[in-house]
Amino acid sequence: MPEETYQKSAKTKESPKGLRETIRSAIDWLKVRQESDGIWCGPLETNCCMEAQWILAMYFIGFDDPKKPKVLQYILDRQREDGAWDVYYDSEHGDINTTLECYFALRISGFDPDDPVLVKARKWLIENKWVERIRVFTKYWLALFGQWPWAHTPVLPPEIMFLPKWCPFNIYDFAAWARATMMPIAILTARRPIKELPEDLQLDELFPEGRDKADYRLPCKNESGISWENFFMKLDHMLHAYNRSPIKPFRESAIKLILQWLLEHQDEDGAWGGIQPPWIYAIIVMHIEGFAMDQINMSRAIDAFNLHWQVKRGDGIMLQASESPIWDTFLSMTALMDSGETPGTCPELLKALDYVLAKENRYHGDWSVKLGKHVEPGGWAFQRANNYYPDIDDAAIAICTLKRIQKLLPRETTRARRVDSAIRRTINWILAMQSSNGGWAAFDKDNTRELVTKIPFCDFGEVLDPPSADVTAHVVESLAMCGFSRNHPALEKALKYLYSEQEDDGSWFGRWGVNYIYGTGAVLPALMALGDTKETPAVRKALEWLASKQNADGGWGESVASYMEPKYSGTGIPSTASQTAWAMMAIMSVGDKNYDDSVRKGCEFLIAAQKDGSWDEPYYTGTGFPGYGLGAKVDLRAGATLPQGKELARGFMLNYNWYRHYFPLTALGRAEKYLSR
Repeated sequence: MPEETYQKSAKTKESPKGLRETIRSAIDWLKVRQESDGIWCGPLETNCCMEAQWILAMYFIGFDDPKKPKVLQYILDRQREDGAWDVYYDSEHGDINTTLECYFALRISGFDPDDPVLVKARKWLIENKWVERIRVFTKYWLALFGQWPWAHTPVLPPEIMFLPKWCPFNIYDFAAWARATMMPIAILTARRPIKELPEDLQLDELFPEGRDKADYRLPCKNESGISWENFFMKLDHMLHAYNRSPIKPFRESAIKLILQWLLEHQDEDGAWGGIQPPWIYAIIVMHIEGFAMDQINMSRAIDAFNLHWQVKRGDGIMLQASESPIWDTFLSMTALMDSGETPGTCPELLKALDYVLAKENRYHGDWSVKLGKHVEPGGWAFQRANNYYPDIDDAAIAICTLKRIQKLLPRETTRARRVDSAIRRTINWILAMQSSNGGWAAFDKDNTRELVTKIPFCDFGEVLDPPSADVTAHVVESLAMCGFSRNHPALEKALKYLYSEQEDDGSWFGRWGVNYIYGTGAVLPALMALGDTKETPAVRKALEWLASKQNADGGWGESVASYMEPKYSGTGIPSTASQTAWAMMAIMSVGDKNYDDSVRKGCEFLIAAQKDGSWDEPYYTGTGFPGYGLGAKVDLRAGATLPQGKELARGFMLNYNWYRHYFPLTALGRAEKYLSR
C-alpha cells in the first residue's frame, strides 16, 4: 500500500498523539543503519567471560593481540561496585565464574594483585567461596595455566567419537552448541596441556589459607546414595585412571577423528557454529596439536574476531558471543512492512531480500545425521557464516517475513520465484524437524535424552535442545500463513503441545526470550492464526495475565530473575521497549476491543520513551540458557530447586541491542492500523 494511502486510512480514527511521527523516526533510524550488503545487525551483548577467555586464550597460544588494551578496558568498565562481574544488567548478585575469569584475565595481563580493581574482586571471590562454586568451564581455564589440577576436572574422553548414533552419549545426543564445544574440550581433557606461568602471575592470593588447604574435588550430591550422578562420578574416576595409563590403544585415532570433525565444521568466517565457546577452545586445541599461526584454519580462527565479532563500546572493545544478522534482518524487514513500507517505497527491503535469499541454508548439517540425507536442506542459520546449524526459529520467522513481502512483489519475477522456492524448501525441512511431542526445538529433533545431563561435565547452561513453546509458536504461525489448517497432522500435534505448556496463570514460558512475556507474546498470535478466538479459554486466560502485568506507565518489563523466582513472572524491572512490544502484539493479535486501552497505553509509553529515533534498553531481554540443565522449563512454581540463584550462575543471558528497535516499530505499525479499525 503506498504510504500516502496508508497514512490516510490510519487517520480514520484517532491514534495516540505523535504515533506516525514516532514510526517515521524509527523507520529513518533503521534505514540508515542498513549495511552495504543489505543486512541489519545489532550488537549482541552478553557477559565478560567472552573478553576474559579471549585474553586467556591469546596468552596461551602466545599471540600478541593489538586490540587487547581496549578489550581490557571493556572488562574494567563492566566491573560492579561490589567488585564482581555479572551475567546480566542490573543483576542483584555478581557471578562467581565471570568474576574469576575476569580476575584471571586482568592478572595475566600484568595487573598487580594490589590494584584496587583486583582487591575488590578478590575480596568478593573469597567471601563467596569461589573454590567451592566455580563451574567446570572455569576450572578448565585455570587448569590450562596450572592453577587448578587437571586431575580434578571432568574427563570428556575423545573416544566418544566412536559411539554410534543409536548409543547413549554419542555426540548427537547433545545440543548443537554443546556438541561443537565438547569436541575441542575432549582433546583438552586428554592432553591436559599446561602453560607455565611466571611466579608473579600465579594466583596464590586467591588461596589465603594456602593451596594445599583447597578442596578441588568435584562435588558429589550423595556419596553413599545410588544415583546416575554418583554412577557417572565413579565413571569419571575410572576415566582419569585410563588417562594416566600408558596404554590407550584408541586414543590417537579418536583425537584424529575429532580434529577432522573440527576442520570440516569450521565456518567460512573462521568460527565454529557461529558461537564463541567452540571457537575459543578450537584455537587452543589447534595450538597444542601443532598448528602454526599461519596455518589456514588457525589464522582464519584468530582473524575472525577482527571481522564482525568485535564492537566498540565507549573506550573499550566488546567481543560478541555470537551475531544475529539473519535474525535481525528478517525482523527489520517485518518492522518496515508493518510500518507501511513496501519494496516500491523502500529499496532497502529489496536489498535485504536479496541478501537473505542468498543466505538460505543448502547444506546437510548436523541435523541430517539423525534425519538422513533424503531430507532436503532449507531454512536459515542465525549468523552469516554458519552452514552446519540452521535454526528452526530463524526459519519460521523467515517464512513469515517472506510471505509478507511475496504479496508485495510483482508476480513471475525472478525474485518472486526465488522466494516461493525458498519457502517451499523451508516448510518441508521444518516439518521434518518436528519432535515427537508435537513441538519444535531450535536446532535438533528429539534432542531430549536427559541421561546425558547427569555427567560431571554438564554443570553449566543447557546441553539438550528440547522443543519450546516459543519456537513452536513461531513455526505454527508461519505454517498458518502458508495455508496450513489446524487439522493438518503436524499442527494438530503442535496445538496439543502448546495448550499443554500453558501455565496455570495463563502465561507461557519463554525459552529464548525473557520470559513469560516473550513466551506468551509468541503463542497468542500463533493460536489466533489457527482459528482460536478471544473466547478460547487459553486465549482469554493469557489476555487477562498480560493485562495484569502492564505497568502504570503503559509498558511491560520482566526481569531475568523470573527464571529463578516465580514472583517476578511478567514483572520485576522498569518497562522495556521490546517486552512492551511483545505484549502489545499479542493483545492485538486477539482483537478483543476490551483491551484496546492496554494497546493505547502501550503506544503512549513507546512514543514517550523514544529517543533520537530509537529506544534505550540496557536490560537483557534475550535468553541463551536459563541454566536449568535440561534445556527445558523446570517447574519452580511447584517447588523445584536448582544449583543457582537469581544471578544465573549456570545461565547465559543476551541483550540483542536492536530488539529495542524493530519490535517496538513493528508493534507501533500494527497499532496504527489496529486502533483505526
